[in-house]
Amino acid sequence: MSRIPRIVILGAGYGGIVTAIRLQKELNYNEADVTLVNKHDYHYITTHLHMPAAGTDNPENARVNILKLIDEFKIDFVKSTVVQIRPQEKKVILEEGTLSYDYLVIGLGGEPETFGIPGLKEYAMNIRSINSVRFIREHVEYQFAKFKREPSRTDYLTFVVGGAGFTGIEFVGELADRIPDLCKEFDVDPSLVKIYNIEAAPTALPGFDPELVEYAMNVLKNKGVTFKIATAIKECTPDGVVLATGEEIKSATVIWTGGIRGNHMLDEAGFETMRGRIKVDDTLHAPGHDNVYVLGDCSIVMSPEGRPYPPTAQISMQQADVCAHNLVAQIRGSELKKFEYKPKGTVASLGRGEAIGIVGSKKIKGGTAAVMKKLIDLRYLYIIGGIPLVLKKGRF
Repeated sequence: MSRIPRIVILGAGYGGIVTAIRLQKELNYNEADVTLVNKHDYHYITTHLHMPAAGTDNPENARVNILKLIDEFKIDFVKSTVVQIRPQEKKVILEEGTLSYDYLVIGLGGEPETFGIPGLKEYAMNIRSINSVRFIREHVEYQFAKFKREPSRTDYLTFVVGGAGFTGIEFVGELADRIPDLCKEFDVDPSLVKIYNIEAAPTALPGFDPELVEYAMNVLKNKGVTFKIATAIKECTPDGVVLATGEEIKSATVIWTGGIRGNHMLDEAGFETMRGRIKVDDTLHAPGHDNVYVLGDCSIVMSPEGRPYPPTAQISMQQADVCAHNLVAQIRGSELKKFEYKPKGTVASLGRGEAIGIVGSKKIKGGTAAVMKKLIDLRYLYIIGGIPLVLKKGRF
């Protein structure tokens, strides 16, 4: 190992950016060379993306310049795309060169999981990045403009959202809020617009409290959302979707939110994976690699009941705290900390002024839950950027 250890962090999502921020606070100058690699020069707040996708907020509010978050005297930022990870050589191949490391943090984020459904990759859109939500927003508006020219094409006004997990539910809530404005702008009869939310599981928001799920579905139904629960999408076509029941829904807009798998580069690097994700040990290392940490969508952390936790922003941030502590501990030769997930509550937005959530053992819904959702967003802005970022980006 070199005199000054080299730490490379891949990805500036929740896990990567919080790890970098923690390291710059805990490491002394010249104690380690830390490099953060990300393909964009901004960090984006994934849990906020459903709003700009629907057109109810500006995409700029979901992104933060990375150089505003890190201390460039302590963290080197490299804007580049990761092409390959070579753990045996302790190297990462980028589009513009190669980085060698002593310690690696993989926080590259996941990729849409299509479950082998034909046509999803080719014809469905995903809420995965600032650019993807800009595209969805403009696409939705364009459908209204096209309908005015071809009033027989009601498929232009039919919107299919595959998946009724958090992203799907939050997006249809925002989209339902946006539709009346678009109808007014383009002089379209609101009764012609259809929003379908399709979920293969027996319930929307699988794993969530049934009473709150029922409340959420009623709120969204009242906003005009049609649910098809326990109904799988069999195929996605250029004309819409075909369901397992044989029903075909004609739609020019199919948005897939039905699952995330890990990053394909982990398989290619030779790590042992499940759906592209690495089951990490209790100190967040990739098994057999005591110098490689894996966070967020790329990792699997098991619950005490033996089930994998869903990859959320909350778990990524808690992983980042432990990862940063353990990197410093490895460099200083002190004891590593074991990761133990402590759920702080979950809140799902249902559009303007509505949400559901569980905080501790307490169920909350309606306006109270919507306020809690805002507070959670503000807390994250404070964690990564302090009061200045809260004042700049926080919206109440």
